[in-house]
Amino acid sequence: MKKLSVLSAALALVLVAAPTFASDDKRPDHFKGKKSETLQQALDNMREYNKKLEELMHGELTPQKMAEIHQLTYTLEEALQKLDDEVDNLQDVLEEVHLGSEHMDFGKVKSNGKKYLENSGKIVK
Repeated sequence: MKKLSVLSAALALVLVAAPTFASDDKRPDHFKGKKSETLQQALDNMREYNKKLEELMHGELTPQKMAEIHQLTYTLEEALQKLDDEVDNLQDVLEEVHLGSEHMDFGKVKSNGKKYLENSGKIVK
């Protein structure tokens, strides 16, 4: 039984690390994460894959669980990158609301305020 466990661990390590041996310069992406092309997709992917990660974290970690965790992190990384991009965009839009309010630019505040509230409302519910 112990021999099988060691074999499983070695196999999982090879499956996870093998593509990284291809290049000394840069670790290539060897799994594709689920795309997060919109803020809503990013949030949905985070909810779904956080739940999967939480389930895998229960109990003892095994080589199989480690391989599954490794794969699902690609989707979470994609989602976090999209979320980061969207938060940067929200900061820019909010700055336009701020500047518009300083200059009493009602139209600018109205349009940018609406855009800000729509997108930030997806994050803060």
